[in-house]
Amino acid sequence: MLEQVLVVALFTFIIHLSETLTYSLRLAGVRLGKLAVALSLSGIILLVSRTANMVQAPLTGKIIDFAKKHADYNLVDQFRLIIGASTIGTLAALLLFPSAVFLAARVIAHLEVAGSIPQMIRTSVSFEKITNARHHLRVPKLSMLSRLRVGGIPKRLVLLNALVTAIYTIGVLAALLASTLTTEHATAASQASGLINGVATILLTILIDPQIGLVTDKVLRGEKEVAALNKVFGLLMLSRLAGTLLAQLLLVPAAHWIHWLVSVL
Repeated sequence: MLEQVLVVALFTFIIHLSETLTYSLRLAGVRLGKLAVALSLSGIILLVSRTANMVQAPLTGKIIDFAKKHADYNLVDQFRLIIGASTIGTLAALLLFPSAVFLAARVIAHLEVAGSIPQMIRTSVSFEKITNARHHLRVPKLSMLSRLRVGGIPKRLVLLNALVTAIYTIGVLAALLASTLTTEHATAASQASGLINGVATILLTILIDPQIGLVTDKVLRGEKEVAALNKVFGLLMLSRLAGTLLAQLLLVPAAHWIHWLVSVL
């Protein structure tokens, strides 16, 4: 069963890596003045994330089935390993971010010339061009962290992003864990991840996305420097990293909350 857990952890790593790297496409789009193209490309990356999430779900269900048959199986520790993969994925995205911005700018430029994704793949994806991509790699510098002070950026935006990330990270896992705490309401608990993720979606849509949009529009209008957007995305990535760590603390309480909620509904 450890192999199954590691596979789920791998998909979790891919999900958090790809979702965090969408910031690089947005930033590249703003720098080039082609935000609409960048947003369409970020949708492709999110599609990869959603596909990985669909494959991950039944695999996680198998872990639950195994845990119910083996009372001595430490399910919480296995879920903590999976959550740890989300932290590693987010950290990897942080380290790759400078390179990803440069590569994203190249992809946007190629897409503009090609006119479509299939045509871009035919004309731009080759062994030689993939090899040349190494020239666009950038090593993260510690000096970048010194520019990521919260000044000028609403602190609630950083804190809320960390909370939303934590909720998304444990939503499905907490629901599945809750299903092992009860036999009478096991099915209801396993389907209750929407109770957690719904709260995260509301917070993201109402309180976080509009703030990012306002800063982006000000940069596009020339009212703010691009450095301000660099700072926003940098802080958001750090808050996502903090959110994956917070998820470790919220996993068990969230499972018990779901257990209590389905028992009183």
